[in-house]
Amino acid sequence: MKTINILLAGVGGQGVLLASKILSEAALVQGLDIKQSEVHGMSQRGGSVVSHVRIGDKVHSPLVPDGSCDILVGFEPLEGLRHSHNVAADGTLIYALDRINPSTVSAGFAEYPADTEEQLKALPIKTIGVPAAKYAEEAGTRRAANVVLVGVMSNLFDFKTDVWEKALKASVPAKVLDTNIKAFELGKKHI
Repeated sequence: MKTINILLAGVGGQGVLLASKILSEAALVQGLDIKQSEVHGMSQRGGSVVSHVRIGDKVHSPLVPDGSCDILVGFEPLEGLRHSHNVAADGTLIYALDRINPSTVSAGFAEYPADTEEQLKALPIKTIGVPAAKYAEEAGTRRAANVVLVGVMSNLFDFKTDVWEKALKASVPAKVLDTNIKAFELGKKHI
């Protein structure tokens, strides 16, 4: 299998690392090699969080090379736009439609670009906008928006459904497993 390069980008507290863990667990269950790394930045203060995940028969480095990202998951529109230059020409950008103001916007030092959605749609790559928070609320909690995005992303992999179920069971606490499975399924149905 060719190595698949995935970037997950969001804001601290959105569950980027949990989503990365679920994806990594699914690859392991599938019997593939996986390398994963993340950059936390000022994540505890609402700053950017980026996770690199590489999956294949044999993966040597955890970092996705610039411009070779096959799948970019933006947990927030501006984070998707900020990292879109890393997506390969035949790659896909999945992004949550739910806006979260960066700390600079919240503090009044900058403005959130009004045309973020238009810029995303104009990119020369495949883009998929997802009402992740809405689906997560349908599943039982807005906190499961990250798992909704994993569900959408799962459509781009040739993994059986039980692989994803095993990955969810290994990654999320039992008390919230049912909610997260519902969130995953709602995301999977998006495309």
